[in-house]
Amino acid sequence: MESEKIIKPANGYLMLSIFFILFFGSIVAAIKLSQPVFLIITFIAIVLSFGFILVNPNTSKVILLFGKYIGTIKQNGLYWANPFYTKKKISLRASNFDSERLKVNDKLGNPVMISTILVWRVTDTYKAAFDVDNYENFVRVQTDAAVRKLASMYPYDNFADEGHEEDITLRSSVNEVSETLEKELEERLAIAGIEVLEARIGYLAYAQEIANAMLKRQQATAIVAARHKIVQGAVSMVEMALEELNKKEIVDLDEERKAAMVSNLMIVLCGDKDASPVVNTGTLNH
Repeated sequence: MESEKIIKPANGYLMLSIFFILFFGSIVAAIKLSQPVFLIITFIAIVLSFGFILVNPNTSKVILLFGKYIGTIKQNGLYWANPFYTKKKISLRASNFDSERLKVNDKLGNPVMISTILVWRVTDTYKAAFDVDNYENFVRVQTDAAVRKLASMYPYDNFADEGHEEDITLRSSVNEVSETLEKELEERLAIAGIEVLEARIGYLAYAQEIANAMLKRQQATAIVAARHKIVQGAVSMVEMALEELNKKEIVDLDEERKAAMVSNLMIVLCGDKDASPVVNTGTLNH
Protein backbone atom coordinates (compact mmCIF):
# COMPACT_ATOMS: atom_id res chain seq x y z
CA MET A 1 0.00 0.00 0.00
CA GLU A 2 1.40 3.37 -1.03
CA SER A 3 1.62 6.34 1.26
CA GLU A 4 2.14 10.05 0.88
CA LYS A 5 5.52 11.00 -0.63
CA ILE A 6 6.77 14.60 -0.49
CA ILE A 7 8.67 15.77 -3.58
CA LYS A 8 10.25 19.04 -4.69
CA PRO A 9 10.57 19.48 -8.49
CA ALA A 10 12.98 21.77 -10.33
CA ASN A 11 13.06 25.52 -9.76
CA GLY A 12 10.31 27.08 -11.82
CA TYR A 13 11.97 30.49 -12.19
CA LEU A 14 14.99 28.99 -13.99
CA MET A 15 12.75 27.07 -16.37
CA LEU A 16 10.66 30.22 -16.91
CA SER A 17 13.77 32.03 -18.15
CA ILE A 18 14.60 29.12 -20.46
CA PHE A 19 11.02 29.13 -21.75
CA PHE A 20 11.13 32.82 -22.68
CA ILE A 21 14.51 32.35 -24.41
CA LEU A 22 13.29 29.37 -26.44
CA PHE A 23 9.88 30.83 -27.24
CA PHE A 24 10.79 34.36 -28.26
CA GLY A 25 14.24 33.43 -29.61
CA SER A 26 12.82 30.83 -31.98
CA ILE A 27 10.18 33.28 -33.25
CA VAL A 28 12.77 35.98 -33.87
CA ALA A 29 15.09 33.50 -35.57
CA ALA A 30 12.30 32.19 -37.78
CA ILE A 31 11.41 35.73 -38.88
CA LYS A 32 14.93 37.06 -39.44
CA LEU A 33 16.37 33.93 -41.02
CA SER A 34 13.16 33.04 -42.84
CA GLN A 35 13.50 29.50 -41.56
CA PRO A 36 10.14 28.01 -40.42
CA VAL A 37 12.04 25.11 -38.90
CA PHE A 38 12.66 27.30 -35.84
CA LEU A 39 8.91 27.16 -35.14
CA ILE A 40 9.48 23.59 -33.99
CA ILE A 41 11.43 25.05 -31.07
CA THR A 42 8.49 27.36 -30.43
CA PHE A 43 6.18 24.34 -30.26
CA ILE A 44 8.60 22.59 -27.89
CA ALA A 45 8.63 25.68 -25.64
CA ILE A 46 4.83 25.67 -25.56
CA VAL A 47 4.84 21.99 -24.55
CA LEU A 48 7.38 22.73 -21.82
CA SER A 49 5.12 25.48 -20.45
CA PHE A 50 2.63 22.82 -19.34
CA GLY A 51 5.21 21.66 -16.81
CA PHE A 52 4.97 24.75 -14.62
CA ILE A 53 3.42 24.11 -11.21
CA LEU A 54 2.34 26.93 -8.90
CA VAL A 55 1.74 25.96 -5.27
CA ASN A 56 0.11 28.58 -3.04
CA PRO A 57 0.59 28.71 0.77
CA ASN A 58 -1.33 25.98 2.64
CA THR A 59 -2.17 24.13 -0.54
CA SER A 60 -0.65 21.09 -2.20
CA LYS A 61 -0.44 19.48 -5.60
CA VAL A 62 -0.73 15.73 -6.02
CA ILE A 63 1.33 14.63 -9.05
CA LEU A 64 0.38 11.70 -11.30
CA LEU A 65 1.97 10.30 -14.44
CA PHE A 66 -0.48 8.28 -16.54
CA GLY A 67 -2.33 7.13 -13.42
CA LYS A 68 0.79 6.43 -11.33
CA TYR A 69 1.30 8.40 -8.11
CA ILE A 70 4.57 10.33 -8.25
CA GLY A 71 4.39 12.43 -5.10
CA THR A 72 2.94 15.51 -3.43
CA ILE A 73 4.28 19.06 -3.48
CA LYS A 74 3.49 20.87 -0.21
CA GLN A 75 6.07 23.67 -0.15
CA ASN A 76 4.70 26.80 -1.80
CA GLY A 77 6.50 28.28 -4.80
CA LEU A 78 6.88 27.99 -8.57
CA TYR A 79 8.17 24.66 -9.87
CA TRP A 80 8.66 22.85 -13.15
CA ALA A 81 8.26 19.16 -13.78
CA ASN A 82 7.41 16.73 -16.55
CA PRO A 83 4.76 18.42 -18.77
CA PHE A 84 2.85 15.15 -18.92
CA TYR A 85 2.29 15.14 -15.17
CA THR A 86 -1.31 15.45 -14.01
CA LYS A 87 -1.75 17.86 -11.10
CA LYS A 88 -4.53 17.65 -8.55
CA LYS A 89 -4.95 20.48 -6.07
CA ILE A 90 -5.75 19.66 -2.42
CA SER A 91 -6.11 22.39 0.19
CA LEU A 92 -4.25 22.02 3.49
CA ARG A 93 -6.17 24.86 5.16
CA ALA A 94 -8.46 24.30 8.13
CA SER A 95 -12.10 24.07 7.04
CA ASN A 96 -15.37 24.55 8.91
CA PHE A 97 -18.36 22.31 8.44
CA ASP A 98 -21.73 23.07 10.02
CA SER A 99 -23.88 19.97 9.63
CA GLU A 100 -27.60 20.00 9.00
CA ARG A 101 -29.97 19.68 11.93
CA LEU A 102 -30.74 15.99 12.24
CA LYS A 103 -33.74 14.46 13.94
CA VAL A 104 -32.54 11.50 16.01
CA ASN A 105 -33.54 9.64 19.17
CA ASP A 106 -31.46 10.01 22.31
CA LYS A 107 -30.63 7.17 24.68
CA LEU A 108 -34.10 7.32 26.28
CA GLY A 109 -35.84 7.32 22.91
CA ASN A 110 -36.80 11.01 22.95
CA PRO A 111 -36.61 12.67 19.51
CA VAL A 112 -34.13 15.56 19.46
CA MET A 113 -32.79 17.96 16.85
CA ILE A 114 -29.00 18.10 16.81
CA SER A 115 -26.21 19.49 14.63
CA THR A 116 -22.45 19.76 14.98
CA ILE A 117 -19.68 22.17 14.02
CA LEU A 118 -16.55 20.44 12.75
CA VAL A 119 -13.11 21.98 12.13
CA TRP A 120 -10.90 19.73 10.01
CA ARG A 121 -7.99 19.70 7.57
CA VAL A 122 -6.20 17.29 5.26
CA THR A 123 -2.92 15.88 6.58
CA ASP A 124 -2.36 12.93 4.21
CA THR A 125 -2.93 13.97 0.60
CA TYR A 126 -2.54 10.43 -0.76
CA LYS A 127 -5.42 9.09 1.33
CA ALA A 128 -7.57 12.14 0.60
CA ALA A 129 -6.98 11.81 -3.14
CA PHE A 130 -7.11 8.05 -3.67
CA ASP A 131 -8.56 6.20 -0.66
CA VAL A 132 -11.96 7.91 -0.88
CA ASP A 133 -14.00 9.07 -3.86
CA ASN A 134 -14.63 12.65 -2.68
CA TYR A 135 -13.06 13.54 0.64
CA GLU A 136 -15.23 16.63 1.23
CA ASN A 137 -18.44 14.65 0.73
CA PHE A 138 -16.92 11.87 2.85
CA VAL A 139 -16.52 14.37 5.72
CA ARG A 140 -20.18 15.43 5.48
CA VAL A 141 -21.58 11.90 5.41
CA GLN A 142 -19.38 10.56 8.20
CA THR A 143 -20.10 13.59 10.39
CA ASP A 144 -23.84 12.96 10.11
CA ALA A 145 -23.29 9.29 10.97
CA ALA A 146 -21.15 10.17 14.00
CA VAL A 147 -23.74 12.66 15.28
CA ARG A 148 -26.50 10.05 15.02
CA LYS A 149 -24.41 7.57 16.98
CA LEU A 150 -23.50 10.18 19.59
CA ALA A 151 -27.13 11.13 20.20
CA SER A 152 -28.07 7.50 20.81
CA MET A 153 -25.31 7.12 23.43
CA TYR A 154 -26.50 9.77 25.89
CA PRO A 155 -29.84 11.16 27.12
CA TYR A 156 -30.78 14.74 26.40
CA ASP A 157 -31.10 15.54 30.10
CA ASN A 158 -31.26 13.94 33.55
CA PHE A 159 -34.58 12.51 34.70
CA ALA A 160 -34.07 11.63 38.34
CA ASP A 161 -37.81 11.19 38.88
CA GLU A 162 -37.82 8.19 36.55
CA GLY A 163 -34.57 6.71 37.82
CA HIS A 164 -32.59 7.75 34.73
CA GLU A 165 -29.74 9.51 36.49
CA GLU A 166 -26.91 9.81 33.99
CA ASP A 167 -23.53 11.36 34.71
CA ILE A 168 -23.16 12.52 31.10
CA THR A 169 -25.96 14.17 29.14
CA LEU A 170 -26.06 15.96 25.80
CA ARG A 171 -27.25 19.22 27.34
CA SER A 172 -25.03 19.61 30.41
CA SER A 173 -21.86 17.59 29.70
CA VAL A 174 -20.50 19.70 26.85
CA ASN A 175 -16.81 18.83 27.25
CA GLU A 176 -17.35 15.09 27.67
CA VAL A 177 -19.72 14.89 24.72
CA SER A 178 -17.33 16.91 22.53
CA GLU A 179 -14.42 14.59 23.39
CA THR A 180 -16.51 11.55 22.48
CA LEU A 181 -17.58 13.17 19.21
CA GLU A 182 -14.00 14.11 18.30
CA LYS A 183 -12.78 10.58 18.98
CA GLU A 184 -15.56 9.06 16.90
CA LEU A 185 -14.86 11.42 13.99
CA GLU A 186 -11.11 10.85 14.14
CA GLU A 187 -11.66 7.11 13.75
CA ARG A 188 -14.06 7.61 10.85
CA LEU A 189 -12.06 10.27 8.97
CA ALA A 190 -8.62 8.69 9.41
CA ILE A 191 -9.21 6.61 6.27
CA ALA A 192 -9.33 9.86 4.25
CA GLY A 193 -6.17 11.32 5.84
CA ILE A 194 -8.16 14.02 7.64
CA GLU A 195 -7.33 15.47 11.05
CA VAL A 196 -10.14 16.61 13.35
CA LEU A 197 -9.17 19.89 15.00
CA GLU A 198 -12.40 20.46 16.90
CA ALA A 199 -15.91 19.04 17.00
CA ARG A 200 -18.74 20.48 19.09
CA ILE A 201 -22.52 20.39 19.15
CA GLY A 202 -23.81 23.49 17.39
CA TYR A 203 -27.55 23.05 17.99
CA LEU A 204 -29.49 20.89 20.43
CA ALA A 205 -33.20 20.90 21.21
CA TYR A 206 -36.14 18.57 21.60
CA ALA A 207 -38.07 17.81 18.44
CA GLN A 208 -41.11 19.98 17.85
CA GLU A 209 -43.68 17.26 18.63
CA ILE A 210 -42.46 16.84 22.23
CA ALA A 211 -40.93 20.27 22.90
CA ASN A 212 -44.01 21.65 24.70
CA ALA A 213 -44.44 18.53 26.83
CA MET A 214 -40.77 18.55 27.83
CA LEU A 215 -40.94 22.26 28.65
CA LYS A 216 -43.85 21.63 31.01
CA ARG A 217 -41.95 18.75 32.54
CA GLN A 218 -38.88 20.90 33.14
CA GLN A 219 -41.06 23.59 34.70
CA ALA A 220 -42.71 21.02 36.95
CA THR A 221 -39.32 19.67 37.98
CA ALA A 222 -38.15 23.18 38.81
CA ILE A 223 -41.29 23.85 40.87
CA VAL A 224 -40.86 20.60 42.82
CA ALA A 225 -37.20 21.40 43.49
CA ALA A 226 -38.12 24.90 44.68
CA ARG A 227 -40.85 23.52 46.96
CA HIS A 228 -38.40 21.04 48.38
CA LYS A 229 -36.03 23.86 49.30
CA ILE A 230 -38.86 25.90 50.78
CA VAL A 231 -40.04 23.02 52.98
CA GLN A 232 -36.50 22.34 54.18
CA GLY A 233 -36.06 25.99 55.10
CA ALA A 234 -39.48 26.18 56.78
CA VAL A 235 -38.80 23.12 58.95
CA SER A 236 -35.46 24.58 59.97
CA MET A 237 -37.07 27.92 60.89
CA VAL A 238 -39.86 26.26 62.90
CA GLU A 239 -37.32 24.16 64.75
CA MET A 240 -35.24 27.23 65.52
CA ALA A 241 -38.32 29.16 66.72
CA LEU A 242 -39.34 26.40 69.14
CA GLU A 243 -35.79 26.08 70.47
CA GLU A 244 -35.55 29.85 71.05
CA LEU A 245 -38.94 29.95 72.84
CA ASN A 246 -37.96 27.10 75.15
CA LYS A 247 -34.48 28.48 75.72
CA LYS A 248 -35.64 31.97 76.66
CA GLU A 249 -38.78 30.66 78.45
CA ILE A 250 -40.93 33.31 76.78
CA VAL A 251 -44.01 31.09 76.79
CA ASP A 252 -44.72 27.57 77.96
CA LEU A 253 -46.40 25.56 75.23
CA ASP A 254 -47.85 22.11 75.61
CA GLU A 255 -47.76 19.56 72.78
CA GLU A 256 -51.13 20.61 71.39
CA ARG A 257 -50.15 24.27 71.23
CA LYS A 258 -46.79 23.38 69.74
CA ALA A 259 -48.58 21.42 67.01
CA ALA A 260 -50.86 24.39 66.31
CA MET A 261 -47.89 26.75 66.18
CA VAL A 262 -45.99 24.46 63.85
CA SER A 263 -49.02 24.18 61.58
CA ASN A 264 -49.47 27.95 61.45
CA LEU A 265 -45.78 28.61 60.78
CA MET A 266 -45.63 26.00 58.01
CA ILE A 267 -48.67 27.54 56.34
CA VAL A 268 -47.13 31.02 56.52
CA LEU A 269 -43.67 29.94 55.36
CA CYS A 270 -44.77 27.53 52.61
CA GLY A 271 -47.75 29.44 51.26
CA ASP A 272 -47.75 30.99 47.79
CA LYS A 273 -49.40 34.18 49.01
CA ASP A 274 -48.63 36.55 51.86
CA ALA A 275 -50.34 35.58 55.11
CA SER A 276 -53.18 37.76 56.43
CA PRO A 277 -52.60 38.20 60.16
CA VAL A 278 -55.50 37.80 62.60
CA VAL A 279 -55.25 39.70 65.88
CA ASN A 280 -56.37 37.55 68.81
CA THR A 281 -57.68 39.84 71.61
CA GLY A 282 -58.74 36.95 73.80
CA THR A 283 -56.80 34.16 75.45
CA LEU A 284 -54.58 31.62 73.78
CA ASN A 285 -57.48 29.20 73.74
CA HIS A 286 -59.89 31.53 71.90
